Amino acid sequence: MDRREEALFAIEEATELYKQLAADRPAAFSPGLASSLNNLSICLSNLGHLEEALLAIKEAIKLRRQLAAVQPAAFNPDLAISLNNLSNRLSDLGRQEVALLAIEEAIELRRQLAADQPAAFNPDLARSLNNLSNRLSNLGRQEEALLAIEEAIELHRQLAADRPAAFNPILASSLNGLSNCFSNLGRQEEALLAIEEAIELHRQLAADRPAAFNPGLAGSLNNLSICLSDLGDLEKALLAIEEAIELRQQLAEVHPAVFNTVLVKSLKILSDCLFCLSHFEESSLAAKEAIELCQEPTTAHSTVLSSK
Repeated sequence: MDRREEALFAIEEATELYKQLAADRPAAFSPGLASSLNNLSICLSNLGHLEEALLAIKEAIKLRRQLAAVQPAAFNPDLAISLNNLSNRLSDLGRQEVALLAIEEAIELRRQLAADQPAAFNPDLARSLNNLSNRLSNLGRQEEALLAIEEAIELHRQLAADRPAAFNPILASSLNGLSNCFSNLGRQEEALLAIEEAIELHRQLAADRPAAFNPGLAGSLNNLSICLSDLGDLEKALLAIEEAIELRQQLAEVHPAVFNTVLVKSLKILSDCLFCLSHFEESSLAAKEAIELCQEPTTAHSTVLSSK
């Protein structure tokens, strides 16, 4: 059985117990119920139950608003967490305008918190700025998306300077997002510099913990190939996408439901790259492999989950 299913069963049981306790003693148990609902939403989302995940996070936010109204210093951090998650859930469902409103409210709270306690709350603020950039990009507001991700990266660099082991992973992810923003604005040279820095960090991380960081390295190599192709450097683009595919094939052998979908995307990029280089037979083979993977049950299911 998928461990995500086990996680869902456990958090569902915990939530039901908290509901019973909070019915009799809301002051004592509403915070725990809100936390369980927040985690329930994440578990449901991980399994693709997007509407149920949205209902759970909305219930968590309702409770946390009530708690924060009485004790803002104690519960505003939790409210910001749930608003951040609400934005993700709404974005998953394609509701980008309301997702933007949720992340903007989360950022407003986190700016206030970070102003008083930067060491404690700057990491959360940086993560929310990452999400803000994604929301703005999804709405076509690319210049604003770039400003948000640049602010996030500035914070991540400060954090990673003091604690590289803790913050280099998210810095690498943010640099990947920065590259996408530059690419969306047609600033391909800057996009290339950002993705190359992301890959350098991902390689360092994956050297020590390949199971944890090879997925991120593969994603950055995938984006590097796109950047190089946009700049007309097809030979280097081919090398990058081949390395990405090698990593994603290894990952998909162990977790096909998780990684077949991204492997399909890389195979399509490989096919296009080979076609542009006039390697027509190899291009056709890559396209055929992508189509065959799409027809596998795990990939078909994952495609639904990844259409966020």
